[in-house]
Amino acid sequence: MSKKVTPYKDSELGKKEQVTQMFDSISGNYDGLNRVISFGIDIKWRKRVVAILKKKQPKSILDIATGTGDLAINMIKTGAERIVGLDISPGMLEVGKKKVNEKKFHETIEMVVGDSENLPFDDSTFDAITVAFGVRNFETLDKGLAEIYRVLKPSGTFVVLETSVPTKTPFKQGYYFHCNYILPLVGRLFSKDRSAYTYLSESAAVFPHGENFNNILRKIGFIEVENKPQTFGVASIYVATKA
Repeated sequence: MSKKVTPYKDSELGKKEQVTQMFDSISGNYDGLNRVISFGIDIKWRKRVVAILKKKQPKSILDIATGTGDLAINMIKTGAERIVGLDISPGMLEVGKKKVNEKKFHETIEMVVGDSENLPFDDSTFDAITVAFGVRNFETLDKGLAEIYRVLKPSGTFVVLETSVPTKTPFKQGYYFHCNYILPLVGRLFSKDRSAYTYLSESAAVFPHGENFNNILRKIGFIEVENKPQTFGVASIYVATKA
């Protein structure tokens, strides 16, 4: 990232600890606010990630920064035998566990607390790994991606869904208006943590999206790297393979 952005400007905690604190504080209303802020389009983006992996027929999937488990739950449709949802925030995972149990997916989906930069898995464990709206929260991006590469099986697939910044008018102007005014306003009105949604927009703005992120993935060792812009470029799906 060109600039380090943290949730709480005056905090002495590191980014990792701040992100954990932030997501714990907003976990109760995160799903509802997400639908409002994204106009529900994030549901469609997740379905596209599932469609990409369904073609690969992975037996095991790790969903990092799983949050409340939306993508992990959707991954049931790939036919995977084992799905692990990992997140650094216990608060978000508690919401996710309830959703998994309600849908009776607990035999397939396991929700675990963990650090994306120090994954508690052996080398070459998973056929596929996903991260939806989470890589920009890594404290050290290269370290997190290197850990993902380590636990992914050779020829395994890595898919990232992340926000990006549109380059064409008027979508670019509309994106900045949404991030700078609408998103923080909604966060202030409906969340007890006013800093959280300001951070989410700021972190999205400085994330190295598009070809810049493709090059970072290649540097880590991934091959067949490509990005697929979504909805006028407000998000991107990145697909890469472990050599």
